[in-house]
Amino acid sequence: MAPRTRKPERRTEALSRERIIEAAVELLDTAGEGGLTFRALTERLSTGAGAIYWHVANKDELLDAATDAVVTDALALKPARVPGSPQDRIRAVALGLFDAIDAHPWLAAQLATQLSRGPSKSVTPRILESIGQQVRALGVPESRWFTATTVLMHYILGAAGQNAVNGRAHGPGVNRGEFFNAVSAAWKQLDPDDYPFTRAIVDQMRDHDDRAEFLAGIALILAGITAGRSRTP
Repeated sequence: MAPRTRKPERRTEALSRERIIEAAVELLDTAGEGGLTFRALTERLSTGAGAIYWHVANKDELLDAATDAVVTDALALKPARVPGSPQDRIRAVALGLFDAIDAHPWLAAQLATQLSRGPSKSVTPRILESIGQQVRALGVPESRWFTATTVLMHYILGAAGQNAVNGRAHGPGVNRGEFFNAVSAAWKQLDPDDYPFTRAIVDQMRDHDDRAEFLAGIALILAGITAGRSRTP
């Protein structure tokens, strides 16, 4: 009697755009933008390329969709539902994006790309709205809404992105404390006449907490915004 060959298992889960985007995020997290290919997706999803192209036209669309999905999750807690003041809600938005960028190494570059090349896409208005509604609630004059909101947005994305880069630039097995000890030792060797300020902040740099410094920056910006509420441009 001839041995029976095992038939390949049929997928019980219908392939959807949402599942494709979820798999794309997983690939981006583990392999980076270079590892996100349609071939890798077909292997992860156990499907054919045609099934994926039915939902997503190309890699650029896939990257945009993955970026939008992660940002949407980061901002899932609507600022209006956060208890406290508009300042508290802005901090909640900032920390949501900070944590998302820290968790997804590829996100900072994609956000920068969308802000510069695709501001009409959904991500930029989504972030602007989350921050801008709270800027308005602070009582900022309408003529200052754009400036105040974009300053906050660029600080949040820039500082969070730099933090994420710093966290991975040390290399595997390098302790954060050891890294900053080495940097502080190098700064202390700088010429005191040429670099008096840099030498003066060595201890602050070495002992700083990334999250606390990030929130301190938010507080500085908010202090400037609230101090200038009644001023004309």
